[in-house]
Amino acid sequence: QVQLVESGGGLVQAGGSLRLSCSTSGRTFSSSAMGWFRRAPGREREFVAGISWYGVTTDYADSVKGRFTISRDNAKNTVYLQMNSLKPEDTAVYYCATGIGVRFLWSPREYDYWGQGTQVTVFL
Repeated sequence: QVQLVESGGGLVQAGGSLRLSCSTSGRTFSSSAMGWFRRAPGREREFVAGISWYGVTTDYADSVKGRFTISRDNAKNTVYLQMNSLKPEDTAVYYCATGIGVRFLWSPREYDYWGQGTQVTVFL
């Protein structure tokens, strides 16, 4: 059974930083692409960042480029999302996802397992 568990969310003042982690089990992590998505209240789920299984290819939503960094540690079966210069509009529940044979890191349809999410709240 594939499981993904996010952690690291919380309450942070605008301009601050958080690092999200997503620990996975039940799948060969090193063969899986990983993605971060988010859903804000009243809005659709949106792509945040993705990383290929070998870690060379990354992709980011325009709204987070230059502020967020996705990385992975295959030895720990964990993917990270370093979030800097946070803004109130980054407030959302953040989800990690995993997929095999992902062609488009930005597409939620490419991922077949999802975590339960972790809340990030940014206040002024």
